[in-house]
Amino acid sequence: MRLLKQLFARARFHRSLIAIGVMSVLAGCLAIPDGVEPVTGFDVNRYSGTWYEVARLDHRFERGLSNVTASYSVQDDGTVKVVNRGYNLDDQSWDDAVGKAAFVGAADVGYLKVSFFGPFYGAYAVFELDKQNYQYAFVAGNTTSYLWLLSRTPTVSDDLRQQFVDKITTLGFDPTGLIWVDQSRNSAAVSATPPS
Repeated sequence: MRLLKQLFARARFHRSLIAIGVMSVLAGCLAIPDGVEPVTGFDVNRYSGTWYEVARLDHRFERGLSNVTASYSVQDDGTVKVVNRGYNLDDQSWDDAVGKAAFVGAADVGYLKVSFFGPFYGAYAVFELDKQNYQYAFVAGNTTSYLWLLSRTPTVSDDLRQQFVDKITTLGFDPTGLIWVDQSRNSAAVSATPPS
């Protein structure tokens, strides 16, 4: 009987360790790199709509994709629908990924959690934003391996590119690893659209 109690106690202890480990991993996915401060005064309704990915650090979810866009729309329950789209040159086709985002804390702070895979979320921290016109945003993930420069237009000025590089360098990101995303297909589509 004593041995049986010891076995149950060990099993409970191991389950607790596993639960703590899982919670730690999930919490780590929502952490943000040192020095990265999410913007305040964030307005998710103004942030909604389509953004063009101008630059990113390489990661497996977008590897090989060009002409990448991210579209955000606020849902009735307060979450944000996320649709990422990119052109896969190998397949000669468009790839779409649909996910959802929710605020980690206050709704006026640019710090969200994003999920494309069920219960697993990753950090999404807007740390630089054109608050006047919502025309560009610098976004980080949970580590210095995840980084994006987003714009409302397929291309940006050299000054904005340099501002991005300077800012991320001071925060410990590696600017030599940046991929400047080919947006030629989207640029052609934008140019062909008549002004409204």
